[in-house]
Amino acid sequence: MTDLKPPFRADHVGSLLRPASIVEARKKFYQNKSIDAAELKAVEDAAIPELIKMQEDVGLKAVTDGEARRSFWHYDFMGMLTGLDLDERDEGVQFAGVKLRPIYPTITSKLDFPEDHPMIEHFKFVAENTKVVPKISIPGPSCCHFRTAPEDIHVPEYKEDPQALFADLAATYKKAVDTFYKAGCRYLQMDDIFFAYLCDPKHRAEKVANGQDPDWLIERYSWMLREAIKDRPSDMYIGMHMCRGNFRSTHAAEGAYDLAAESIFSTGVDIFFMEYDTDRAGGLEPLKLLPKGNQIVLPGFITTKSAELEDIDWLKSKFDEASKYVDINQLGIAPQCGFASTEEGNSITPDDQKRKLELVVKTAEAIWGGV
Repeated sequence: MTDLKPPFRADHVGSLLRPASIVEARKKFYQNKSIDAAELKAVEDAAIPELIKMQEDVGLKAVTDGEARRSFWHYDFMGMLTGLDLDERDEGVQFAGVKLRPIYPTITSKLDFPEDHPMIEHFKFVAENTKVVPKISIPGPSCCHFRTAPEDIHVPEYKEDPQALFADLAATYKKAVDTFYKAGCRYLQMDDIFFAYLCDPKHRAEKVANGQDPDWLIERYSWMLREAIKDRPSDMYIGMHMCRGNFRSTHAAEGAYDLAAESIFSTGVDIFFMEYDTDRAGGLEPLKLLPKGNQIVLPGFITTKSAELEDIDWLKSKFDEASKYVDINQLGIAPQCGFASTEEGNSITPDDQKRKLELVVKTAEAIWGGV
């Protein structure tokens, strides 16, 4: 194991464009039914070390498997939980100008984290194939609630008492934290993007229409995450990513962090990945609510949605602005989101992706003298 420890000045959210060999193998397995699961895994096992090497070569000190074994950043993990199934229907979730594939989480029994959850092995594979810090990104507990429609909750206790669902989600994720730690994970990231969604007037209105108070949900989502991670060992670092959707370079929400910032920064998370590549994210003022200490924010001024490289002097100016609200030593740099939140990936090339990650490292070196 490496002696390196998070947080790092240069980092990334986790997902990467899928290598062509994996794209082809997944099509053969899921659509054509021409190869078996062992053959698919063999292709993944051959391609993922190259993704890891690319991250190491650009200078990153924390690496992932690019989520290359997944179809979605969230649904794969969720569907592997005890008590949660994924249903495929006719109509997908609406993004800007495009709809997500029609997958719907359905809670069918009491929730739990199984000891043999496949992503434990996904993490171990990264750990076995890197010289730096292995990281895995999973969806945070809020995803299981936000993405599950009330009519798709089939456990009477959960339907009658939302807090019973929140308590079991917190317990499920606490078990996940413990299980990943036992597997050697010291850097676990949870993508809790729905804090940002609940700052969007449209999404807030949808929750109100479903009889849910969006501000109460923000507070409950914060409570769930805090409960899940509060007893983690002192040498385990927790990250949290927030954005406004990322599917084929499109988005699904907009709105500043102001309504959720206090709850976000009270979770006890160590490393916050916060989307900031467009005006959709609002201003930097909410950063002033970050407590003084060892927590760090990685503002996502570098976008993954397009190939154009940001100017490093412009990036420096953004950090000059951010440092008006939070100590520069509590800041770092990461892209605004992953490069492939779903297996389709964003509208960029692998070379574009590598240049973006090189820019992350170059920016960290220019501002803090290293990564």
